[in-house]
Amino acid sequence: MFNCSKLAIARKRRQLTKKELAEKSGITAVTLTRLETGKTADPSMETLETLAQVLGYPVDFFFGQSYEELTTDAASFRSLSTMSAAQRDAALAAGQIAFSLAEWINERFDLPAPDLPDLREDDPISAAGSVRNYWGIGYKPIPKLLTLLEAKGVRVFTLAERNKNVDAFSCWKNDVPYIFLNTFKSAERTRFDAAHELGHLLMHRHTPAGHLDGEREADMFAAAFLIPQDDLISHMPRVHSLAQLIEKKERWGVSVAALARTAFNSGLISDWHYRDLCKQMSMLGYRTAEPRERAPEKSTVWQKILGLLWKDGVTKTHIAKELCLPIDEIEALIGPLVATDSTNQVREFKELSLVR
Repeated sequence: MFNCSKLAIARKRRQLTKKELAEKSGITAVTLTRLETGKTADPSMETLETLAQVLGYPVDFFFGQSYEELTTDAASFRSLSTMSAAQRDAALAAGQIAFSLAEWINERFDLPAPDLPDLREDDPISAAGSVRNYWGIGYKPIPKLLTLLEAKGVRVFTLAERNKNVDAFSCWKNDVPYIFLNTFKSAERTRFDAAHELGHLLMHRHTPAGHLDGEREADMFAAAFLIPQDDLISHMPRVHSLAQLIEKKERWGVSVAALARTAFNSGLISDWHYRDLCKQMSMLGYRTAEPRERAPEKSTVWQKILGLLWKDGVTKTHIAKELCLPIDEIEALIGPLVATDSTNQVREFKELSLVR
């Protein structure tokens, strides 16, 4: 039976208004509205084939069960975001598709169980220290943040929208934490986004998303989590220059801007010196292009899953067909997280027990 909600998801994923889809498909906007609202419950196959061709989705996608809902209130979008409504709706629709993919994976693999403490009563700095202690990682740097998050049961996906304005976001679904990252940003900013979203998952569960205090708290958490103050002072007791910050930032895997801000907040830089550093970073273009950018992190879990599936002759194309999705949606959700050849990455990740 035709599922009207699936048509809306496909349209939102392609960031098309009903008017734009009507123009591209030759189907009237009134007809599209009736289809998306379920008032036309049994459209002709010719109509569905036309929509499928324009949207780049298989016809079978428009049938079957509805996806689990993901609302703006449930997702941790930034309140001061520059995202357009179309970009936000596309990201939410991607989240719904990710839930479907996660369910498909859960039927075949035992993923690490969520192991996140409830830190809703903690302030951001305390929360950062608490989760480090809870996970037994002390105050040392975290070289592989995504691997750590996945080992603690966080499901990590990407938003391959190729636009820096698209925010990372996180949510809880059926007591499972999800993080969606925009890997179009630098590796350092992506790591900070991941830590920011971890802060939301730990401190703001069941809290309305997007409030200003929550965003500030998540930023404070991310800085304290990635750059513990004791480690910062131990390895950079004073700041001499921008060149020093660029050299030292590699220890913590953060942007030079984030390290400068954290050093300022920790009292290692005067107000005047911090303003001067900000001017230098702006003049040199470091706000948009990270100096000495590190290599992007890859997903431990997804590389292992794809490697094991490949041994059974199952590829991302097979997964897409089983889920009635175009392959570009699978690539958008996990492609940037895996190596070009993930089939030979299995041996490294024995500690993440994936039992079929």
